[in-house]
Amino acid sequence: MREIPLSAIEEAARTIYDPVVRTPLVRIETPRTLQNRLDGTDIFLKLETLQPIGSFKIRGAQNVLRQHSAAELADGVWTVSAGNAAQGVALAARVAGVPCSVMVSDAAPATKLDAIRRLGATIVPATYDECWRTVEAHGSPRMRGLLIHPFDDDRFMAGNGTAGLEIVDDLPDVDAVIAPLGGGGLLAGVASAVRARRPSAQVFAAEPATAAPFDASLRNGRASVFEGWQASFVDGAGGKSVLPTMWPLLSRLLAGTIVVQLPEVAKAMALVANRCHVIAEGAAGCAVAAALTGRARGKIVAIVSGGNIDLSTFASLVCHDSTS
Repeated sequence: MREIPLSAIEEAARTIYDPVVRTPLVRIETPRTLQNRLDGTDIFLKLETLQPIGSFKIRGAQNVLRQHSAAELADGVWTVSAGNAAQGVALAARVAGVPCSVMVSDAAPATKLDAIRRLGATIVPATYDECWRTVEAHGSPRMRGLLIHPFDDDRFMAGNGTAGLEIVDDLPDVDAVIAPLGGGGLLAGVASAVRARRPSAQVFAAEPATAAPFDASLRNGRASVFEGWQASFVDGAGGKSVLPTMWPLLSRLLAGTIVVQLPEVAKAMALVANRCHVIAEGAAGCAVAAALTGRARGKIVAIVSGGNIDLSTFASLVCHDSTS
């Protein structure tokens, strides 16, 4: 049975906090219009937007790179990503002093591409479908060096799990944690940590209705492709399928998934901006929107997984929204 041991997560916590930072939990005041739905529920945000790359991905990337020898890194490293994992691997590679290249989906926003270049990585453009095939195959003939998989790597997931340790340290009586599901590496790592430290807490995935492969997989009882997948501004979550290698972890560790509509995600992004003065990208807004459904009750933590979104896109999504 595949698992991410608590010991591996605790080891990561002893070694990754340079350049990784320990991010805070903040309570968010919910709209009056949702008070009946959310009665008795407190929602807290885990602000991974405050990482040096604006995303949680530096946790996993740093944990993987630190465990490789200089000989293994001699030809450099590469990853495949819509943006956040690319930035995490690029920064970890820069800290280690090794070259980095990234296969980047054509769905990646300009702000993420600019950030990847600033970190010194070489961009290899690809279609979304080629990127997803590369993720599934764990390789590509177009890339050179050591692959740092953006989620399907136990060390990457253990690094991500350090966010779960911080959540339980800061909110020992947490009842539920919600995070967006892209490949599942954040959720698998966080759930492994939270369930080890706080067994009664539930961990939920959050998915956009346009791309909800975990919901489809739960209904089918196996790792499945999401039929009718659509690209959207939620570019950091909602893949085309759940990888069969990830299904055993996710199906065992997660209490379920909360599927939200794109307008709900945009409203959640506006709420976070208005109440907490934080820019959340689409995947992060997905987690907050899921928390606002009221499906999880008690003390809830929504992981604001990243804030890397073009400002013009962000403005167009939130400027017409109002909260009360």
